[in-house]
Amino acid sequence: MGYLRDSHRIVVKVGTSTLTHNTGHLNLRRIEKLVKVLSDMKNHGIQVVLVSSGAVSAGVAKVGFGRIPSSTEEKQAMAAIGQSELMKMYDRFFSDYGHTVAQILMTKDVLSNPVRRSAAENTFNRLLEMNCIPIVNENDSVSTDELTKFGGNDILSAYVSQLCGADVLLNLSDIDGLYDSDPRTNPEAKLIERVETLDDSVFAIAGGAGSSRGTGGMIAKLNAAKIVTESGIPMFILNGKDPEILYELLDGGHIGTYFVADKK
Repeated sequence: MGYLRDSHRIVVKVGTSTLTHNTGHLNLRRIEKLVKVLSDMKNHGIQVVLVSSGAVSAGVAKVGFGRIPSSTEEKQAMAAIGQSELMKMYDRFFSDYGHTVAQILMTKDVLSNPVRRSAAENTFNRLLEMNCIPIVNENDSVSTDELTKFGGNDILSAYVSQLCGADVLLNLSDIDGLYDSDPRTNPEAKLIERVETLDDSVFAIAGGAGSSRGTGGMIAKLNAAKIVTESGIPMFILNGKDPEILYELLDGGHIGTYFVADKK
């Protein structure tokens, strides 16, 4: 199966734990490697949309906040500071490889309003036609309730995949994929390479929160997989610590966990 070779448009989601060091500061070497691989995919002829976390961590590092923000107001303030840092970095790195980026900040209520949803779809399509790389994040500085919050970029990336009509969603995480038990506590845990149906038995083996720097755990990723596969879009969960593993997918190989799309 030529997972990426046959794809015209992909969405790549990258989480905070992949983008930052344990100190909370941005992991520039890893980010630059990710940018290089995505630029290579663009050069290959694949349209790329990047859903990127990291704004809050970037804000914390920028102002030397000294701790993980706990209140909603603190998180919103750090996101407002860090988002510009994140985009400045992406713009610099992608420019080095000859590509232009565009920022899109979204709230969930965009999806429920037909006019705003259509406008978002048109914006994505036009940017991709212009050969830009849209970089998307939840608008954390103004999202405060269940009507406006996606609840993390796992879910956001699923809805962005729908809006864009993506061929596949690549969810880069801090784990190799979905295991039959927690690999951090069970050395005998086995990677599940392919999930045909997202039923209760699959959700039953997932649990736990994400890393201290991120918001998503495996449940959030499975919920994202459910959203996209029901829309006819497959999804991978992959370990983002070495972005160059994406070349293996581009070459037709299989890595991580592949969630099969429902037949339309």
